[in-house]
Amino acid sequence: MQGDLFGEAVPWTPAEPPTQAASPANPASSTRRRTARVRIAPVAEDWRALARRLPASLRFGVSTWSYPGWEGLVWDGEYDPGTLSKHGLGAYHQHPLLRTVCVDRTFWRPLTAGQYAAYAAQVDEGFRFVVKCPALVTDAQVRGDEGKALKPNPDFLDPRLAVEHFVRPTLAGLGAKLGVLVFQLSPLSLGWLGRPAPLLDRLSLMLAAVRQALDGHPAVIVAVEVRDPELLGQALVDTLKAHGATFCLGLHGKMPPIEAQLPMLRALWPGPLVCRWSLNRVFGAYGYADAQRQHAPFDAIRSEDFHTRVELARAIRGIAGAGQPAYVTVSNDAEGCAPLSIQRLALAVAE
Repeated sequence: MQGDLFGEAVPWTPAEPPTQAASPANPASSTRRRTARVRIAPVAEDWRALARRLPASLRFGVSTWSYPGWEGLVWDGEYDPGTLSKHGLGAYHQHPLLRTVCVDRTFWRPLTAGQYAAYAAQVDEGFRFVVKCPALVTDAQVRGDEGKALKPNPDFLDPRLAVEHFVRPTLAGLGAKLGVLVFQLSPLSLGWLGRPAPLLDRLSLMLAAVRQALDGHPAVIVAVEVRDPELLGQALVDTLKAHGATFCLGLHGKMPPIEAQLPMLRALWPGPLVCRWSLNRVFGAYGYADAQRQHAPFDAIRSEDFHTRVELARAIRGIAGAGQPAYVTVSNDAEGCAPLSIQRLALAVAE
């Protein structure tokens, strides 16, 4: 396992990309269906044989499921985004390669136990959720509507808020279907980055409270994602180890490439893999809007990132192949179409 995950790169020949189902001849003239009955695309069944070749502990997923552009890939037809947001999860989870999903909306506003329970009711017992902690806990700044920092956040990494507004509602609503709690620390000011010891002390206190709240739920993974490369190092590793947490690979322009983050997992080995492939590095640290413009309607690979895919596949093979849990979620902003990126990743892992 060590040689595959952390050793020299191994030669790899990409498989032929999957053929995407044809869209309507004149999409502009088609009418999106507004119905609660969303169905899985028949072509999804073609991937069941590949899914059986993947490690049982590996779960792929996306970071939102309300995209009409996935017609013919995930959905059997063209649906209204609102319909997909409310009812698409029930179809999505039937895809053999999609065994998890990252609930990102919680970063902007906490959800109730009832809202989580509504998600859980749409999926089968084998499905698992990755959920992000609200920014009211993980952002050191209070921000305006456009993301501009307004003032320091007095509740940054507050243990009580983390438990009451995040851990308890997710557990109550999702139950055994909760897989990973992600604490993504937003980009920090120089004031915090220049004082890593107080920052890690705060993080340690919060993780201790989270671990206590998870007593009796040993399968739930706690993962910390950072947006500042200055935090990568032994001090963060020691903090995570002390509380049974892991490091979340955050793949986007704000952080170094995947190979520069893998030493964190080596230092935490043995342990799970949690990875969020959020943004292709060609768009830079803050290029989400540019990625959205270039990738819409998110029905094809338009910004292929072959390097990241190969390195991520190697890491998956090493970690999941050793029996450790592996959660890998992909955004449309990574290459243009998350389901197609996952299909290619799955082929790379199996090959």
